[in-house]
Amino acid sequence: MTFSFNRNVIRWIIIATSFIIISLILWNTYTFFQDFKQEERSKMKTWSVALTDIGTIKSNDEVNEVTSHVITETIISTPVIVIDKDGELSTSRNIDESLLTDSNVIKNLVAKFKSENTPIEVNMGTASKQFIYYGNSPLLNRLKYYPLALLLIIILFAAVVYFFYRSSKIAEQNKLWTGMAKETAHQIGTPLSSLVGWTEILKTENVNRDYIVEIEKDIDRLQTITERFSKIGSAPTLKKMDIVAITKLSYEYLKSRSSKLINFELVLPEREITVHLNEQLFSWTIENLVKNAIDAMKGKGNLKVELTQLESRVYINISDTGKGIHKSSFHKIFEPGYTTKKRGWGLGLSLARRIVEDYHNGKIKVLTSEIGKGTTLQILLKTA
Repeated sequence: MTFSFNRNVIRWIIIATSFIIISLILWNTYTFFQDFKQEERSKMKTWSVALTDIGTIKSNDEVNEVTSHVITETIISTPVIVIDKDGELSTSRNIDESLLTDSNVIKNLVAKFKSENTPIEVNMGTASKQFIYYGNSPLLNRLKYYPLALLLIIILFAAVVYFFYRSSKIAEQNKLWTGMAKETAHQIGTPLSSLVGWTEILKTENVNRDYIVEIEKDIDRLQTITERFSKIGSAPTLKKMDIVAITKLSYEYLKSRSSKLINFELVLPEREITVHLNEQLFSWTIENLVKNAIDAMKGKGNLKVELTQLESRVYINISDTGKGIHKSSFHKIFEPGYTTKKRGWGLGLSLARRIVEDYHNGKIKVLTSEIGKGTTLQILLKTA
């Protein structure tokens, strides 16, 4: 308990620290952007003063050398448009001259620049005024998107870390479940061997033969379960088999051992359908789905297993009249640990999906479900 609490505290400290660091980086970038923007405005004001000097000096037909240098060198990359008091273009810098022949383009540029920066008014000294409209320099525009790029990189990095952590956790869980399954198979094997021996002894005694037959059936069943658990974690062998016969066998076994309050119905084609299967694992899937349906009906209701073929695909529908599933949980029910029962590990449907999709390259899904009326689960496999 203490270890888990400390781990959660450390995790939240790391998250909070990361958030603070990201916030400081973004704030620093924003501050730098504003300082750079203010510096550009200072340059534009210097340039406007130079324009004022020109307006004054022109009457004497001379231009101060310093003023000329300011005009030429101050504005290197910032796009600028100078408009006189009549709204006519006076001069421009860092804009393609061919674009300025169209008055609509000039109006659009003026509106754009005005939205980016406040215009600067210039008094030319002869009661005339001009207005300087300027936009952000290319460097400033690139800098404007830097926080977004930085944020995107951080999100991508966080996503990579998350998926790496989740993959590691899933791999660890799979390793744990595989170990538990194999250990379970090993533990069952010892008493099972003893049961086989005791059965042979009972055969020599004056015991009702029907009792021995039933015991042998359950022993065979335990051997099948042991074999199933031993296969978890390793690639199963698939063989061409009649899926109709295997489905019928699994169905009949469950029917004979289920409540008499369940009305079973089996709909199968009257011919063989060959599919690449592992018999033990496929039977396990059918049993898990049927048992899940019986639990959903609380041991009373109608249960239907229907197998159909459409071209090269086989569909197995298992329908019940149970409590139903909310649409938002259609995918959740196949996740490990998800269960609505008070007692249960939430592994049955997760295991069924793994057997169908990972081992048999098929699909399993909730076909239909309605709260209070029932659910239909569907398995899709390809024919051999």
